[in-house]
Amino acid sequence: MNHIPPAAARPLHLPDWLVGELRSDHAGETGAVMIYRGILAFARDPAIRDFAARHGATEQGHLDLLEGLLPPAQRSRLLPIWRVAGWLTGALPALAGNRAVYATIDAVETFVDHHYQAQIDRLDAERSHPEIRALLAHCQAEEVHHRDEAREAADGPAGALLRGWAWLVGTGSAAAVQAARRI
Repeated sequence: MNHIPPAAARPLHLPDWLVGELRSDHAGETGAVMIYRGILAFARDPAIRDFAARHGATEQGHLDLLEGLLPPAQRSRLLPIWRVAGWLTGALPALAGNRAVYATIDAVETFVDHHYQAQIDRLDAERSHPEIRALLAHCQAEEVHHRDEAREAADGPAGALLRGWAWLVGTGSAAAVQAARRI
Protein backbone atom coordinates (compact mmCIF):
# COMPACT_ATOMS: atom_id res chain seq x y z
CA MET A 1 0.00 0.00 0.00
CA ASN A 2 1.24 3.47 -0.81
CA HIS A 3 1.53 6.37 1.61
CA ILE A 4 -1.65 6.73 3.65
CA PRO A 5 -2.70 10.14 4.90
CA PRO A 6 -2.80 10.11 8.70
CA ALA A 7 -6.22 9.56 10.22
CA ALA A 8 -7.24 11.99 12.91
CA ALA A 9 -6.10 10.59 16.24
CA ARG A 10 -8.40 12.91 18.14
CA PRO A 11 -12.18 12.95 18.02
CA LEU A 12 -13.36 15.35 15.36
CA HIS A 13 -16.52 17.40 15.39
CA LEU A 14 -18.08 16.41 12.10
CA PRO A 15 -21.29 17.68 10.53
CA ASP A 16 -24.12 15.17 10.36
CA TRP A 17 -23.88 14.87 6.57
CA LEU A 18 -20.21 13.86 6.83
CA VAL A 19 -20.87 11.35 9.60
CA GLY A 20 -23.48 9.75 7.34
CA GLU A 21 -21.02 9.66 4.44
CA LEU A 22 -18.26 8.17 6.58
CA ARG A 23 -20.77 5.63 7.91
CA SER A 24 -21.55 4.62 4.32
CA ASP A 25 -17.81 4.51 3.49
CA HIS A 26 -17.14 2.30 6.51
CA ALA A 27 -20.00 0.00 5.54
CA GLY A 28 -18.73 -0.09 1.96
CA GLU A 29 -15.19 -0.94 2.95
CA THR A 30 -16.56 -3.65 5.25
CA GLY A 31 -18.44 -5.06 2.28
CA ALA A 32 -15.35 -4.75 0.06
CA VAL A 33 -13.22 -6.77 2.49
CA MET A 34 -15.92 -9.43 2.42
CA ILE A 35 -16.14 -9.40 -1.40
CA TYR A 36 -12.50 -10.41 -1.59
CA ARG A 37 -12.96 -13.02 1.13
CA GLY A 38 -15.87 -14.45 -0.85
CA ILE A 39 -13.69 -14.61 -3.96
CA LEU A 40 -10.92 -16.34 -2.03
CA ALA A 41 -13.38 -18.90 -0.66
CA PHE A 42 -14.07 -20.31 -4.13
CA ALA A 43 -11.52 -19.10 -6.68
CA ARG A 44 -8.86 -21.63 -7.60
CA ASP A 45 -7.05 -19.70 -10.35
CA PRO A 46 -3.77 -18.40 -8.87
CA ALA A 47 -4.09 -15.09 -10.74
CA ILE A 48 -7.57 -14.44 -9.28
CA ARG A 49 -6.44 -15.49 -5.82
CA ASP A 50 -3.45 -13.12 -6.03
CA PHE A 51 -5.72 -10.31 -7.30
CA ALA A 52 -8.18 -10.91 -4.44
CA ALA A 53 -5.51 -11.21 -1.75
CA ARG A 54 -3.72 -8.01 -2.80
CA HIS A 55 -6.85 -5.93 -3.16
CA GLY A 56 -8.44 -7.42 -0.06
CA ALA A 57 -5.44 -6.24 1.96
CA THR A 58 -5.85 -2.74 0.50
CA GLU A 59 -9.56 -2.72 1.40
CA GLN A 60 -8.70 -3.82 4.94
CA GLY A 61 -6.34 -0.84 5.13
CA HIS A 62 -9.16 1.47 4.04
CA LEU A 63 -11.46 -0.07 6.65
CA ASP A 64 -8.82 0.43 9.36
CA LEU A 65 -8.45 4.11 8.38
CA LEU A 66 -12.21 4.68 8.55
CA GLU A 67 -12.43 2.92 11.89
CA GLY A 68 -9.89 5.46 13.13
CA LEU A 69 -12.27 8.27 12.16
CA LEU A 70 -15.67 6.84 13.02
CA PRO A 71 -16.37 5.68 16.57
CA PRO A 72 -18.29 2.38 16.86
CA ALA A 73 -21.47 4.18 17.97
CA GLN A 74 -21.54 6.06 14.64
CA ARG A 75 -21.06 3.00 12.41
CA SER A 76 -23.87 1.35 10.52
CA ARG A 77 -26.03 -0.97 12.59
CA LEU A 78 -26.49 -3.01 9.40
CA LEU A 79 -22.86 -4.24 9.29
CA PRO A 80 -23.89 -7.92 9.56
CA ILE A 81 -25.96 -7.48 6.39
CA TRP A 82 -23.10 -5.71 4.60
CA ARG A 83 -20.74 -8.56 5.54
CA VAL A 84 -23.06 -11.23 4.12
CA ALA A 85 -23.93 -9.20 1.03
CA GLY A 86 -20.26 -8.48 0.37
CA TRP A 87 -19.24 -12.11 0.77
CA LEU A 88 -21.97 -13.25 -1.63
CA THR A 89 -21.00 -10.50 -4.09
CA GLY A 90 -17.54 -12.05 -4.20
CA ALA A 91 -18.40 -15.73 -3.86
CA LEU A 92 -21.05 -15.94 -6.59
CA PRO A 93 -18.86 -14.53 -9.37
CA ALA A 94 -15.92 -16.65 -8.16
CA LEU A 95 -18.10 -19.71 -8.80
CA ALA A 96 -18.91 -18.39 -12.28
CA GLY A 97 -15.32 -17.72 -13.31
CA ASN A 98 -12.65 -15.09 -13.81
CA ARG A 99 -14.60 -12.81 -16.15
CA ALA A 100 -17.43 -12.63 -13.62
CA VAL A 101 -15.00 -11.71 -10.83
CA TYR A 102 -13.41 -8.97 -12.90
CA ALA A 103 -16.80 -7.62 -14.04
CA THR A 104 -17.93 -7.50 -10.41
CA ILE A 105 -14.87 -5.59 -9.25
CA ASP A 106 -15.20 -3.22 -12.21
CA ALA A 107 -18.83 -2.51 -11.28
CA VAL A 108 -18.17 -2.07 -7.56
CA GLU A 109 -15.13 0.14 -8.02
CA THR A 110 -16.81 2.28 -10.68
CA PHE A 111 -19.57 2.99 -8.16
CA VAL A 112 -17.06 3.64 -5.36
CA ASP A 113 -15.06 6.05 -7.52
CA HIS A 114 -18.15 8.20 -8.10
CA HIS A 115 -19.25 7.87 -4.46
CA TYR A 116 -15.91 9.10 -3.12
CA GLN A 117 -15.72 11.85 -5.76
CA ALA A 118 -19.07 13.28 -4.66
CA GLN A 119 -17.80 13.48 -1.07
CA ILE A 120 -14.52 15.05 -2.16
CA ASP A 121 -16.40 17.61 -4.25
CA ARG A 122 -18.56 18.62 -1.30
CA LEU A 123 -15.58 18.90 1.03
CA ASP A 124 -13.84 21.06 -1.60
CA ALA A 125 -16.92 23.26 -2.00
CA GLU A 126 -17.19 23.71 1.76
CA ARG A 127 -13.43 24.07 2.18
CA SER A 128 -13.62 21.86 5.22
CA HIS A 129 -11.90 18.83 6.74
CA PRO A 130 -8.82 18.66 4.49
CA GLU A 131 -7.50 15.65 6.41
CA ILE A 132 -10.65 13.65 5.62
CA ARG A 133 -10.59 14.86 2.03
CA ALA A 134 -7.00 13.59 1.70
CA LEU A 135 -7.95 10.23 3.17
CA LEU A 136 -10.91 9.87 0.79
CA ALA A 137 -8.79 10.88 -2.21
CA HIS A 138 -6.17 8.31 -1.22
CA CYS A 139 -8.78 5.55 -0.93
CA GLN A 140 -10.41 6.65 -4.19
CA ALA A 141 -7.12 6.42 -6.09
CA GLU A 142 -6.59 2.87 -4.87
CA GLU A 143 -10.17 1.90 -5.75
CA VAL A 144 -9.67 3.27 -9.28
CA HIS A 145 -6.51 1.15 -9.53
CA HIS A 146 -8.56 -1.94 -8.56
CA ARG A 147 -11.15 -1.07 -11.22
CA ASP A 148 -8.55 -0.48 -13.91
CA GLU A 149 -6.71 -3.70 -13.11
CA ALA A 150 -9.98 -5.65 -13.27
CA ARG A 151 -10.87 -4.06 -16.62
CA GLU A 152 -7.51 -4.91 -18.08
CA ALA A 153 -7.64 -8.50 -16.83
CA ALA A 154 -11.21 -9.01 -18.08
CA ASP A 155 -9.89 -9.30 -21.63
CA GLY A 156 -12.71 -7.60 -23.49
CA PRO A 157 -16.23 -6.34 -22.95
CA ALA A 158 -18.69 -8.27 -20.82
CA GLY A 159 -21.62 -10.08 -22.40
CA ALA A 160 -25.27 -9.38 -21.62
CA LEU A 161 -25.42 -11.61 -18.55
CA LEU A 162 -22.37 -10.02 -16.97
CA ARG A 163 -23.62 -6.53 -17.84
CA GLY A 164 -26.87 -7.41 -16.06
CA TRP A 165 -24.93 -8.67 -13.04
CA ALA A 166 -22.80 -5.50 -13.05
CA TRP A 167 -25.96 -3.37 -13.14
CA LEU A 168 -27.32 -5.32 -10.15
CA VAL A 169 -24.05 -4.86 -8.26
CA GLY A 170 -24.01 -1.11 -8.95
CA THR A 171 -27.68 -0.70 -8.04
CA GLY A 172 -27.20 -2.74 -4.88
CA SER A 173 -24.19 -0.62 -3.94
CA ALA A 174 -26.22 2.57 -4.36
CA ALA A 175 -29.06 1.18 -2.21
CA ALA A 176 -26.58 0.06 0.45
CA VAL A 177 -25.09 3.56 0.60
CA GLN A 178 -28.52 5.11 1.10
CA ALA A 179 -29.30 2.71 3.95
CA ALA A 180 -25.88 2.98 5.59
CA ARG A 181 -26.01 6.78 5.64
CA ARG A 182 -29.06 6.56 7.90
CA ILE A 183 -28.80 3.30 9.83
